[in-house]
Amino acid sequence: MSEVNRSERVGGWTRFVTARPRLALLAALVITALAVFAGSGVADRMGSGGWEDPDAESTYTTQVLEREFPASQPNLLLLVDGGSASVDDPAVAAEAARITERLAEEEGITGVGSYWQSASPALRSEDGHEAIVAARIEGDEKAAGEILDRIAPAFRGVHGPVEVSVGGPVAVRHEMQTIIQDDLLRAELIALPVTLVLLVMVFGSAIASLLPLAVGIVAILGTNAVLRGITEFTDVSVFAQNLTTALGLGLAIDYALFIVRRFREELATGADTRTAIGTTLRTAGRTVLFSALTVAVSLAAMMVFPQYFLRSFAYAGIAVVLLAAAAALILLPAALMLLGPRVNSLDLRRLLRRRAGDEQAGPDAADRAGGVPGGSGAGWGRFALLVMRRAPVFAVVTTVGLVLLGLPFLGVKFGTADDRQLPTSAESRVVQEHIRDGFPGSPGGGLEVLAEGAATPAQYADFRTRIAALPGVQRVDGPVAGDGSAYFAVLPDGESVGQGAQQLVQDLRAEPAPFDTSVTGTAAVLVDSKDAIADRLPWAVGIIVVVTLLLVFLLTGSVLIPIQAVVLNALSLTAMFGAVVWVFQDGNLSGLLSFTSTGDIETTLPVLMFCVAFGLSMDYGVFLLSRIKEEYDRTGDHEHSVTFGLRHTGGLITAAAVILAVVMVAIGTSRVTNTKMLGLGIALAVLMDAMVVRSLLVPAVMKLMGRVTWWAPAPLRAFHRRFGLSEGESARTPAEDPAAEEIPGTSRAGDEERDKVTVEA
Repeated sequence: MSEVNRSERVGGWTRFVTARPRLALLAALVITALAVFAGSGVADRMGSGGWEDPDAESTYTTQVLEREFPASQPNLLLLVDGGSASVDDPAVAAEAARITERLAEEEGITGVGSYWQSASPALRSEDGHEAIVAARIEGDEKAAGEILDRIAPAFRGVHGPVEVSVGGPVAVRHEMQTIIQDDLLRAELIALPVTLVLLVMVFGSAIASLLPLAVGIVAILGTNAVLRGITEFTDVSVFAQNLTTALGLGLAIDYALFIVRRFREELATGADTRTAIGTTLRTAGRTVLFSALTVAVSLAAMMVFPQYFLRSFAYAGIAVVLLAAAAALILLPAALMLLGPRVNSLDLRRLLRRRAGDEQAGPDAADRAGGVPGGSGAGWGRFALLVMRRAPVFAVVTTVGLVLLGLPFLGVKFGTADDRQLPTSAESRVVQEHIRDGFPGSPGGGLEVLAEGAATPAQYADFRTRIAALPGVQRVDGPVAGDGSAYFAVLPDGESVGQGAQQLVQDLRAEPAPFDTSVTGTAAVLVDSKDAIADRLPWAVGIIVVVTLLLVFLLTGSVLIPIQAVVLNALSLTAMFGAVVWVFQDGNLSGLLSFTSTGDIETTLPVLMFCVAFGLSMDYGVFLLSRIKEEYDRTGDHEHSVTFGLRHTGGLITAAAVILAVVMVAIGTSRVTNTKMLGLGIALAVLMDAMVVRSLLVPAVMKLMGRVTWWAPAPLRAFHRRFGLSEGESARTPAEDPAAEEIPGTSRAGDEERDKVTVEA
């Protein structure tokens, strides 16, 4: 495709988005208002589970047991506390019997049982002052939550000689959902004003600072409407709303920063408003498009996993990224067309410059210099030259440091989320802790073996004897027989999801029987979840890597830069994964961060964090590489282009990373541990990528590779000339530069001197 055709196409897009800016903004306002209406109540339709594989053996077994033996799968537990009296005291027993009868009469409740009916020691605390009434609430998560809201107030509290607390899996999930919604609102109230202050520090102009926030709000509201529609067809996790807020603000601000910054640069050169917008869309606009595609692909990779927890983040992530990019490429240019030079209005930094006696610098000087207050483009240029002069040292030391930070991840242990995700004051967690610490065995942590098909009592007895003899079995109860099926309850030794319990799942599944058997329980769900992730992970990583390589090649025309981008992105994530294990698994800083360590990491969290953090790292990588490529196309000077790219994007990337980190830290203030881990972990990854990888590793590695960085074989050079897209309007490309195939270290004479002149200027 010729350069002329490209210019015509981009010019046509400029005319399209600037032809009727008032109409475009009015339409956006109407659509956003409709999105508010369509997305209202979306959180109430979301679930708080989704960690299990819906096609796994454990899921099938659970569904059969829920249908045929509801008492085997209680999800509602009433903890009855007799105070100083024993649970066998006649007054306590009589009141507990009345509570049990009332619960059995409630609509939507089945499988009601209690210690006072069965005298099971597993339902009586070891000190004899507490006992359990167990039941199953029918229906899906939403229906179960509604029933819980209806009946809980009637049972919670003091009833004569006893006090009742409400717990069980359905109560844990429902309370987690409520807390997440409250925490998300608090995070938004923290993030929005802090983000606005940071934007004012970056732009100076209050008008320019409001534009990125407007783009973010449009993206968030639009994504909520999309998620509301998706809930009509499939399950969506409430955790996805946190990603919607984080990426909606973070990416929208990144994209708007890049576009508004470039627009202001073009205005500063004397261009009129329409020309400035055209140049901005031709350069920064293309970068935003590539960035959005790379981030969307990273998030879309989670679609290959069966767990709806992960798929939900793909739904939310793809929607919010595309909406943020669309708003930045359509609505933002329309707003800039109306504002023109007034985008620099209400420059709050001018007051500070007057006080500092620096008025002569002009309102846009800081932006032209580096984009952040207190920093300068010349400073980033000098820093790039320093790194490239000592490239081997910076490359080795930085790489070794990142690898060392990631070493704790080698000791990762995977587990399942439980009530300890909640704050210690949560009622459902208090109930579960009383049961976990005060009742015999491991209530709720056992395994169930379902036997289907015709069988005799003797065959059941023989099977029970054999599974009772397996290593790691503490007790076997049953069989409880039904119509053509039966089940055995197996209590493992040790932790309910420990390695011993997971091995016991494998042994039970391997045990031969004259009937069909299947196993479920907490450890079985974990085993199946780990297997599902291990099976699909190579596909997800493959999709991300292949598409990233292709997109970066289309942007740069080089076969080496895409490989470099993937490797350096992976390195940028090591600190995040190491910190996740050191802090959240091992419990370091648990007091400071107010969470309870369970000694493991929920299985799906590392996958989620990898996909999100990798996409965000590519976001900053594309910003830097696109500016380097633009200058290399113009000059053919490799080292000067690297210096130029870091000089013109270093401050911008750092500012964007700090703002996104603020949003993620606000998410990380959640009282739910997994959300805290997600927010703080990704904040760390973003800062490491912007401040270490983009500032140190990228210039060092590009210096070491030299101008061979831009090499591509002849067929791929032809492919890129035909289909590739790159920033700028240069008449030359690296593919057309014969020096591009020189070996590293043979950059043209005068590169270093030109960089010095550029920085001094």
